[in-house]
Amino acid sequence: MRAIPAALAARLDGAATTLCRCWALHRRDGVSFGFTDHDRDLSFGGLTYEARTGLEAAEASTELGFAVGGGEVAGALTSTGIHEADVAAGLYDGAGIETWLVDWMVPEARLLLDVANLGELRRAGGAFVAELRGLMHRLDVPTGRLFRATCDADFGDARCGIALTDPRYRTTGTVLAALEPSRLEVTLADDFAPGWFSGGGLTWTGGANTGSTADLRAESRDGAIAQLDLWEPPPRPVVPGDTFRLTAGCDKRLATCRDRFANAVNFQGFPHMPGNDFVLRGVGGGPARLDGGSLFR
Repeated sequence: MRAIPAALAARLDGAATTLCRCWALHRRDGVSFGFTDHDRDLSFGGLTYEARTGLEAAEASTELGFAVGGGEVAGALTSTGIHEADVAAGLYDGAGIETWLVDWMVPEARLLLDVANLGELRRAGGAFVAELRGLMHRLDVPTGRLFRATCDADFGDARCGIALTDPRYRTTGTVLAALEPSRLEVTLADDFAPGWFSGGGLTWTGGANTGSTADLRAESRDGAIAQLDLWEPPPRPVVPGDTFRLTAGCDKRLATCRDRFANAVNFQGFPHMPGNDFVLRGVGGGPARLDGGSLFR
């Protein structure tokens, strides 16, 4: 049973109630916002909860056991300080949400209704709809190692062992032109083999996107000019002169790890693990021995 603070209980026992809802949003970079569906701003806990944001909450669900509860909050992008470019840049991914029931006459009389995380954030024109996911959703997130033929380490992490600070695996560049939102014509500071950065990462070091990152789908060369194809367009427009840093790409295969990076000793996959094609293969008509013995002796 939820314990209601004495101050709020006293207000609820009155002839009339003056209640509203407040939402505190805490981004992972430390920035916090406060919103309320009341018609004037409220302040408590060191945070100001802005009114006139057009926020409204849909019906929230609460489940027994380990089922994931949640709800939605809708509002206007322009009036809440939530900008579309920041959403596209991932600044709100995994943000924490607190939902408060507050007596707007006496904000000290309040009750914390729920703590959730921000799930899907949908944008349509100048509005947004934010999905709230209960804390139980973390139990649905896969954890632990993946047993597969390809490597499950991230290129350059501690398990991989490659030092991304090594100049063999990184370079800088400058944008010459944005051919399409996700295709850039650039110059690179160093000369590498064509395709060396395909599947790699890009970090913006200058321009409107400074600090944001992107995944590189492909990289090709035409003399001294390179073309970069990104999986997704940058959150803000790219203009000539913007600068960036590239890191090499890895397709997670043993042959690439061994031949391109000489790092097979740290390969984190299981390349000799039989797949479905091996299981379904017929027992006759081929040179392979299918007697249950080792395939490598």
